[in-house]
Amino acid sequence: MNRNSIIHYPRLDTVIMVENKIKSQEEWTSKRQLWLSLDKKIMYQTFNIIISYLEESGKITVKDGKIIWIWNPDLVKKYSNSNLVLK
Repeated sequence: MNRNSIIHYPRLDTVIMVENKIKSQEEWTSKRQLWLSLDKKIMYQTFNIIISYLEESGKITVKDGKIIWIWNPDLVKKYSNSNLVLK
């Protein structure tokens, strides 16, 4: 996303709300379905920034329009203590 085109950055509590909603179901069939199911209404542009952030941080993946929660901190901790190289 172009930084100059961003009108509103999300607050931390909004990012956590979206994160928790994704984790609660682990898979969403579309971004729109997830956006409409949120407890608090947010601008779609702000929602897209959150989705981009979660995808870049490795917490979710977006495949064929589906949003899937993939972050597993226990597994990361297990492999970070081994000799494997994490990217």
